[in-house]
Amino acid sequence: MLVTKLKEYRERDGLKQADLADLVGVRRETIVNLEKGRYNPSLKLAMDLAAVFHVSVEELFRYTEE
Repeated sequence: MLVTKLKEYRERDGLKQADLADLVGVRRETIVNLEKGRYNPSLKLAMDLAAVFHVSVEELFRYTEE
C-alpha cells in the first residue's frame, strides 16, 4: 500500500488540488486519487510532485505491506 503526505504538503503550501494538478500537468482527479491512495503515480509524476514541494520522493511517498 502506498502512503503519501501529498495532502499534508499541499495544504501546508496553500494549494488547491486543481492548482497542484496544473503544476504537474495532470487532472485534478489524479491528485484526488493519489491523496486517497487509489492511484500509484508513475516515477515521473512522483518526481514532479516531490519537486513542487522541494522534498525527496521518499519523503512524499512511502510503501507499506499493510
